[in-house]
Formats: sequence, structure tokens, C-alpha cells
Amino acid sequence: MRTFTMLDDGAEQLNQLVARSNRLGADETMVVHGGGNTSCKVRVEDALGSVRSALLVKASGSDLRTAAHQHFLGLDLEQLRALRSRDSMPDEEMEFLVGRAKLEPAVLKPSIETLLHAFLPAEHVDHVHADAICALANHSRGGQAVEEVFAGEVAFVEFVRPGFELSARVARLAERSRAVVLGHHGLVTWADTSDDVEAITNELVEQAKAHVAKRRSATSAPRAHPAPDAEDLRRHRLQLRGALSREQRVVLHLDERLRPIADHPQVDEIVEAGAATADHILAVRPRSLILGVGEPIAESLEQFAASYRDYVERHRELLPDGVEPRSAAPAVVLVPGAGALTVGEGKARAVQIADIALHTHTVAADAIGAFGDASALSSEDTFSVEYWPLEMYKLTLRPPRRDFDGHVFIVTGAASGIGRACAEALARDGAAVVAVDRDEPVLADATAAFQRVGGMAVPVAGDVTDARTLDRCIDAAVDEFGGLDGVVLNAGIATVGELETLPTDEWRRCLEVNLTSAFELTQRALRVLRIQGVGGSLVYVSSKNAFSPGAGFGAYAASKAGLVQLARVAAIEGGPLGVRANAVNPDAVFGGSRLWSDEVREERARAHGVPIDQLEQFYADRNLLGAEVRAHDVAEAVAFLLSERSSRTTGSVVTVDGGVAAAFPR
Repeated sequence: MRTFTMLDDGAEQLNQLVARSNRLGADETMVVHGGGNTSCKVRVEDALGSVRSALLVKASGSDLRTAAHQHFLGLDLEQLRALRSRDSMPDEEMEFLVGRAKLEPAVLKPSIETLLHAFLPAEHVDHVHADAICALANHSRGGQAVEEVFAGEVAFVEFVRPGFELSARVARLAERSRAVVLGHHGLVTWADTSDDVEAITNELVEQAKAHVAKRRSATSAPRAHPAPDAEDLRRHRLQLRGALSREQRVVLHLDERLRPIADHPQVDEIVEAGAATADHILAVRPRSLILGVGEPIAESLEQFAASYRDYVERHRELLPDGVEPRSAAPAVVLVPGAGALTVGEGKARAVQIADIALHTHTVAADAIGAFGDASALSSEDTFSVEYWPLEMYKLTLRPPRRDFDGHVFIVTGAASGIGRACAEALARDGAAVVAVDRDEPVLADATAAFQRVGGMAVPVAGDVTDARTLDRCIDAAVDEFGGLDGVVLNAGIATVGELETLPTDEWRRCLEVNLTSAFELTQRALRVLRIQGVGGSLVYVSSKNAFSPGAGFGAYAASKAGLVQLARVAAIEGGPLGVRANAVNPDAVFGGSRLWSDEVREERARAHGVPIDQLEQFYADRNLLGAEVRAHDVAEAVAFLLSERSSRTTGSVVTVDGGVAAAFPR
């Protein structure tokens, strides 16, 4: 909530700032995922009636592409400009004084580069990380190239970490330049109108783009590299994900856009160039790893980790008090012939990292192609940015890790009833879900719902008795997310009829859907989990009928009893792999279930001697708790058995039936 009022045309200036920022943010060659910052200067009346000059600047960690009015914080411009008289200023003091200048009680912090915007005299300021500008500047003769392209009208500054010193230097250069190029940091432009500053930004970026393209050597074109066999690539992903998931689970995203980088004849030099801008360091880390299919994964990761640990030790005196070193694992793994495997706690984060890696490595490739080399930030500068509290603050803006972030689960029968409740509960807790069901339209609706609650879901439509459907769901887990952590074997049908008259084909169909398909998916899952090497969890949705069958339900009861035994054998055989297997036995879950067809309801009501409209109440009344069993209740038990909370539980049967004494496991 603003605690000041815009005066004059301030509201319109803010509207123009937001629109301009969104346009810049929509162009990933300008900024990507939270990079860059923009501002304007207006007159306001504060809560006490005083008229002030104010700076409206993007909040730290906000994304220009999606920034709205509330993401531009109002600060007292005169307080900020008074700081220019200082000769120097430590970051901690700068952060305090900038924070004290806020004109509103916003929780978000002003941009790290607030003083840069404040010290420039123009009304509107843009700072972008344009790829073309970075390619023009990030090499050994960057200053010379900037001078040549812009005929001396644009100043050049070698990398200086954002803060007071850089802000003061840019303000001095602005007195005799129309813009400033910052090495490994992009472009700063300014003007007195929003349209003018945007035009200047676009003009300079286009000039840089044309110059780089003109100079780019034909010999820098990527060499041909054969694509790996699809199954070999899947095995590579599984082994890599297993190696990276030993401490906590991660998702892998394969991005083919990075194949020209992975296949580039100078890929080693590209990787050595590191991040194109300081903003990219938090995402892609100081370096990417090059690891081809068939190369030793454990050895390569250990060498990478050892190098990172050495980097931390060499700069440990720069590590802020109370801050622990980050993971020594790579965030980007370039795979010749394929692209890049990027690592995140979820699919969305892994895709973000791929986006940043694409731009950061393309900048280095363009610089090498146009100028013969690409310069890297010094090790000290890289470390000072990676562990800079003002930059690390952006990490705190990300949502806290959820129980199933980084986990990948297959759920069969996921479009309705228990399966849908399970998939939705897992997605809500961060899991990536491969949702399998034969009803494609209902499945599409369900997966959309799973995405809305914060997870990532991929639908696989098909009959689980078809081996091709099972192959597709395993492939989807590996291809979309890098591997597999567990399976909820839930798909099932209810077949009614007494044994004496039950057609054999109906008996077989019931066992094929409820039991044989579970066996075949178990088989495939165990093979994948063996390759991955970090264990997993299989949960079989059986039934109260496994232990307490009823007349007229023989095929169903036999299939569910077999499912319990399948779970127990899977526990025995999966134990050495760290794979747990357990069953849940629900009873009479009606809500949203397609199991209870009219035929099944009529038969069960007749078998129990109750009116059909009282069937639900009959089942609730017969259990010890006198409670209706809901799909949500079963999903809670399933989530527990998939989670680390049950890490020492395998071969068990958990009843979710309200307490049916005849069905107690034994």
C-alpha cells in the first residue's frame, strides 16, 4: 500500500515505467529471470503532506517481465542524492541508508543499484543485460570495441560490483556520455522521457548486435556431433540424477537449445568464460560441467566438486559470517550431441537455469566468434558476487522447499477418485507427477488442476494393460524430469458377479487391470530405480477386500489380495536397492470415484441387503470409527509412504478403512 500520493503526471510516468519494463523483460536477449532494473523520478506528497522528489525503482528480485506497479518502490530522492558527496561507502551502510529513504512500508528491498538510478540526473533510467552488449564487451579488448562501435559517445567501465563506487563512477561518466557499458554487467541508459530512454536502449543494442554479427567468424559455427542413442541418453540422465540426488532430490531438464554450445569446437573456452553477467552467477554457478554420454559420471562430478571446494577455500576470507558454502554440484551439464541437462528443485527452476545458461554461454560463444576470446570475471569477483549478501537476498525470495520438491512420481488411475487425490496432494507438495489414465479428456482436466496447486504434471493417456502405455509413462518420467522416485499403483476396476456365473473374460480383465499391470509397471520401475541408484518407494492401492472379501466380488478381492502379495515381494526384492514397497487398504471411497459404477453400487447394495441410496451410510456405519473414508484420507497415507517420514517402513499394509476388524492385516 502506497503511503504517498503522486503529483503532476507521476501516475502516468509510473504507468509508462511499468509498460516499458514489461517490454524489456519480455525480450530475453535484454534481461532474463529477474535481471536488470528500471526507474523514473516523480514528485509526490508524503503521508504528512510534504512534497518530495521521489525515485521509483524496481525492487530487488522482481522480474521486469511481470513487474507491476507495486514492484517499484518509492524512495526520497534528495536523501539518496545527498549520499553522492561521500568518497566511499560500505555495502552495509549503503543498504541501511537506502532502506531509510523508503517512502512506504514495503517488505521488498529496493534494487541493489538504487544509487546508480538516483545519481543519474535524467528522469528515466534503464539498466539491461543485453546479450549483444555483453558479447561486445566481455573480451580482452572490450573497451576498444565499445569505443569503435559507439564512436566515443558511450563510456566503458570494467567490472565493478554494484554499489556506491559503481554508482558514483557512472554518474561522473554521464556528464560526457550518452550511455555506459559495464563489463560483465550490461548497459545503462538514461533520458527525460520513457519513450526516449527505451529508444536509446534499443538503438545501442541493435548497433552492438550488428557489429558482433558482422565480425563473427564462419569458423565459429558449431561442429557436427552425433546425437546419442535415446536409451543411452536416458541411462545417462538416470545415473546423473542419481549422483546429484544423494543429499536431496533434484529434477533434470534437457534443453536442446544448448546443443550448439555443447557441440561448439571451443566449448571449453565458452565454459571457462563463466557467467556473462554478475546476475547469472547465482543460477549457473561459476562454471558449467561438460559431460558426454558414456563418460564416467562419479569421477567427473567429484573433480567438479573438488574444484569448487578449492575455489571456496581460496576465497574463504570473503565468505560472510554465518554463511555456509553452497552445494559443490553443477547446475548446468553440457552434453555433446544433446544439449544441456539443467538442475533444479523443480521443473520450473531447471527451465529457468536453462534459459540463463543459454544466454550466458551464447554471449561467450559470440565474443569468441567475433573477437577471438571471451573474458571471465576474476575468481575473486565471481566469489564476491556469489556470496554477496545483497545478491543472495534474492534466494530468500524463492518459496521454501516443500516435502516433495525435486521428486518424481508416477500415479496410475490419476484422473479421478483416489488417484486424482494422490496426484494432487503430491503436486501440492512440490512433486513432478506423471499422471496416467485411460480417460484422456478427464485426465487433461486433472493435470491442469495439479499444475494450479503448484506442481508439475505430465499426462499419459492410455490403458495400463497396454505395455506401450507403461513404457510411455516411464519414458515421460525420465525424459521430462530426469528420473523416478516412486510409483502409486492405483489403477483398478471393480468386477461384480458370483464365481459360479462370472464370465472368464471378466475375471481375466479384472486381474489384468488390477494386478498384472501393477506387476509390469513394478518391473519397469525397479529397472529404472536400479540404474538411478538412490532408492525409491512403491505404494500399491489395494483394498479392504484383500483381507475381508465378500460374496459377488471374487475377482476384485482376488486381484487386490494379489496386489498385497506383490507389494510384499517387491519389498523383499527391492530392499537391496533401497526401494521400499507398501500397500494401503482403503474401503468404500465413493467421492469422485469411477470405480462405483451403477452396476457395482446395485450389486453391493443387494449383497449387503440395504437400499442403494443408503449404501454410503452403510459402509460408514460398519467401521469402528463410524466415519466416511474419503479419497483425501487415502492420499495422506500414500504421501506418508512415499516420503522420508516412512524411510524405515517397507512390506507393510496401512489400512484406511475407518477400522474394519475383519480386514485387520495378518
